[in-house]
Amino acid sequence: MKVIVCGAGQVGSGIARQLAAEHNDVTVIDNSPDLIQQMADNLDVRTVVGYASHPDVLERAGAREADMVIAVTFADEVNMVACQVAHSLFNVPTKIARIRAQSYLWPMWQDLFTRDHMPIDVIISPELEVGRDVMRRLEMPGALEAIPFADGHVSFLGIALEDDCPVVNTPLRQLTELFPDLKAVVTGVQRGDRLFVPDSGDQMMVGDVAYVVTETSQTRRVLSLFGHEEQAARRIVIVGAGNIGRHVAKELEETHNRVKVKIIEADKSRAVMAADALSRTVILNGDALDEEVLREAGANNAETLVALTNDDEVNILSCVMAKQLGCERTVALINNRAYASLKGAMGIDAFVNPRATTVSTVLRHVRRGRIRGVSSVQDGKAEVIEAEALATSTLVGRPLREAELPSGMRIGAILREEEVLVPRGDTEIQAGDRVIMFAMADEVRRVERMFRVSIEFF
Repeated sequence: MKVIVCGAGQVGSGIARQLAAEHNDVTVIDNSPDLIQQMADNLDVRTVVGYASHPDVLERAGAREADMVIAVTFADEVNMVACQVAHSLFNVPTKIARIRAQSYLWPMWQDLFTRDHMPIDVIISPELEVGRDVMRRLEMPGALEAIPFADGHVSFLGIALEDDCPVVNTPLRQLTELFPDLKAVVTGVQRGDRLFVPDSGDQMMVGDVAYVVTETSQTRRVLSLFGHEEQAARRIVIVGAGNIGRHVAKELEETHNRVKVKIIEADKSRAVMAADALSRTVILNGDALDEEVLREAGANNAETLVALTNDDEVNILSCVMAKQLGCERTVALINNRAYASLKGAMGIDAFVNPRATTVSTVLRHVRRGRIRGVSSVQDGKAEVIEAEALATSTLVGRPLREAELPSGMRIGAILREEEVLVPRGDTEIQAGDRVIMFAMADEVRRVERMFRVSIEFF
């Protein structure tokens, strides 16, 4: 596939890295020579210096032969115009744009991004995507990750195994025997720097992160089984009243009547904007790195502090200070992937990465075959994929034990109509089933082929 990525920032570089690693033909456009040089030095991609919305720049990037344009520059307007030019002048089949200003996305303007006006096929709103991610973390505090699939019937959980975890040193096949009615499958394990798909004889160890696919109605039971019985927070402090902070506070106001929320915002005008937009949330204008301000916000008694500013260092340090004051759990928004390894050392419970969230959204539309959902794991080391099985799929009509699935892939759940099935050796996938699976990066192409429509089907 020939893809043009407009923007060489954190998100653009993440998308380009993922697509280039999968041997796609990738060209990156950015008006910063320094960023373009970094991309050329570190990735196997073509690069073009210039404004992505200019026709001549898109032409130099190969827009006439491109299958897809992904516009993720810092400017919404550049992203929109780049997609318009790619459509009108070069007839690029698929256009994806990151749009951050929420007013563009209001329902009253829903006709703006249609083929007859501004033909953008997929719109990515990082604030909304990250806001949803944060809300899932708040609702399931024992999970490092909580991602819905199959219209919410199935959930993918990342769970840290601590000293009090009752299932450590237990072979996975024995878990199935002990809990035969539990609709959950351990599909991946992170052990130190190694991420792998376990087999039935493997045991989990203290310090591992288990990646579990489960029926959503059983998430609480699964978390409890893995030693996590934390209750959802009722006292929450949010650091940062930007788009994401306001979105999370608004969601909490509308869906959790008994939750008390306070926001710390250093910028006075932004604090006033948040006060006007929110009704029950208390807004404090102050520095979240000031201990007195944290105490005034109640961080010392809060169950969760969520740091959502656009400054990684402020987010990390405010979480560390809150923990020292007595806050039970902390969640930090980070953009710099180099900080991901600091989570354990700094005592922060979870990181939220907008770049990873956006990359997962893009991959959903890049994947071939009948792919319904995708989430990237461990910065692209693996993916959780939801795919629809068609009659031509190689998996349909025979027991899974005969399907010759690769060792780097494991099916976690099957949604058949409204019922979630746990895959067993004698399970037969039927046409129309939605299959949720965990696949290591080098097996993703094989997964795509399994669910691709063959020409003989038509």
